[in-house]
Amino acid sequence: MKQSIFARVAQLAKANLNALLDSAEDPQKMLDQMVRDYSNNIREAEAAIAQTIGNLRMAEDDHNRAVDESTSWGNKAVAASRKADEFRTAGNSSDADKFDALARLALQRQMTAETTAKAQAPGLAAQNEVVDKLKSGLDQMRGKLGELTAKRNELVNRARVAATQTQVNDALKALDTGDPTSAIGRYEENIRRQEATVRGQQELAASSLDAQFASLEDLGEQSEVEARLAALKSMDRKAIDY
Repeated sequence: MKQSIFARVAQLAKANLNALLDSAEDPQKMLDQMVRDYSNNIREAEAAIAQTIGNLRMAEDDHNRAVDESTSWGNKAVAASRKADEFRTAGNSSDADKFDALARLALQRQMTAETTAKAQAPGLAAQNEVVDKLKSGLDQMRGKLGELTAKRNELVNRARVAATQTQVNDALKALDTGDPTSAIGRYEENIRRQEATVRGQQELAASSLDAQFASLEDLGEQSEVEARLAALKSMDRKAIDY
């Protein structure tokens, strides 16, 4: 169970991410799926490791129980032996023999517990080593998940920025080919031409009016000449009459 979980995680970790992304139709969805797969496998690994640690703690409890029993039976053997010595000193051999028998029985139980604890010790050491490796591997997996998540976020953000830049560039290109200010410029040029035409018409009208006033002035001048000529003639006639 644990081996299959770690094998799947290792396979994900060794996958050629660049090649996978290049061949993916939607790289962002693929990255999201990889993060989900990695997270799911890590959760399975955590459950399996937790079970392994639980088994180790049960084994440690059994070992501690055997050690405690060894100590307890040893203390009982000492107490029974001392009691036997007290009875023997008092001349009570029967009770002394009885407590020596109890001391022997306690020592046998102590030896059995010691044997059990001694037999359990190598297995506990091996299981502790396995658990340490599993914990270390789990920490590495979590670290890889963090790296993968950070890389996913970085690539997604970069893709969004690139997409935004592409949209801006497309908009700028559209402005280059269809700049609205150019249409306004053409409209302004048409207005200027119309204004120039109006000025031309005004100048033309003004020149025509000036010509009319000039002709009037010429007529006035000719009228004055004629009047003076008539006056001269009149003066001449009066001189002749005298």
